[in-house]
Amino acid sequence: MTRKPEPLVSVVTPVYNGEEHLRQCIESVLGQTFTNWDYTIVNNRSTDRTLEIAQEYAARDPRIRIHDNETFVRAIANHNIAFRQISPDSKYCKVLAADDWLFPECLEKMVQLAEEHPRVVLVAAYGLQGTTVAKVVYDDVIPEQRSVVPGRDACRWRLLGGKYIFGAPTAVLFRSETVRSRPSFYDESNLHADSAANFELLEHQDLGFVHQVLSFRREREASLTTFSMDFNTYISCRLYELVTYGPRYLTEEEQTRRLRESLKAYYHYLAKQVYERRGPQFWNFHRSKLAQVGLPLRRSRLAAAVVVYTLDLLLNPKSTIEGVSRRLRRMYSQLRRTPDQGTRALP
Repeated sequence: MTRKPEPLVSVVTPVYNGEEHLRQCIESVLGQTFTNWDYTIVNNRSTDRTLEIAQEYAARDPRIRIHDNETFVRAIANHNIAFRQISPDSKYCKVLAADDWLFPECLEKMVQLAEEHPRVVLVAAYGLQGTTVAKVVYDDVIPEQRSVVPGRDACRWRLLGGKYIFGAPTAVLFRSETVRSRPSFYDESNLHADSAANFELLEHQDLGFVHQVLSFRREREASLTTFSMDFNTYISCRLYELVTYGPRYLTEEEQTRRLRESLKAYYHYLAKQVYERRGPQFWNFHRSKLAQVGLPLRRSRLAAAVVVYTLDLLLNPKSTIEGVSRRLRRMYSQLRRTPDQGTRALP
């Protein structure tokens, strides 16, 4: 019998100043049990040894190539440049951040599932972040005995208040035809463009899931993830998703209820930040995000939320102590950063 040839997987790594972990990242691709891949490293005008390291590996293995940007672009734009480098012959596309790495069976397991289920447009899997695996998040939606769920079900679960289940880019595999079908796979105006892309892809197709830890993700200072955590861009992202994709996936009653709940949570969060003495950049960011979805920041509602939060502090002294502790930690974190550290990575 003639063995069916393995489909081609295009792996892409968009990178800016990633010399610290790039070798480990590249070695994890070279160590894959699945061997029919090509690999493009997209260098975003790095000022460290990133390009030199990439060139070293490209000289050793013809499957590795380098795209060197002519000018510096922002992080999401660099991802779009990377997506445009995938081979026209590839069936699947795998993003791998330069700070991250893949376990040896990653491509093999993801491709195997996608090949067995043609309606699966996106394959996710457990990812290790530090020493943590968010297994319980996935078990709520995709129990261990299942490997495929309708994309609509996964999106509805998220919009109805479930945790993020699609996975970071390093933890997912796409069908290349879906990547090639969009001139810009990621919306460069959206800090959480990967999440928005998943809502677009899964409306009429399926989500596959491998119940195995297949990738490792790390965070570093001054990355977009650090910025997102500091400014809590996730809360504005969830509101954007509700307004943009709720009408596609939810009933009118569900949409109305979730908007009410989300706005209440948003203003409660903003009330806490009044006590945190956040600066103009923080408030300008959230003011613009609320305006973007047609729900401008209302001072009267914020004032009411502050009153409620103040009463909660008076009745719960423990919360007051925890708030002071958070402020001290933030001040310490800011003092550790150099004035120009990572500013080119911020949106």
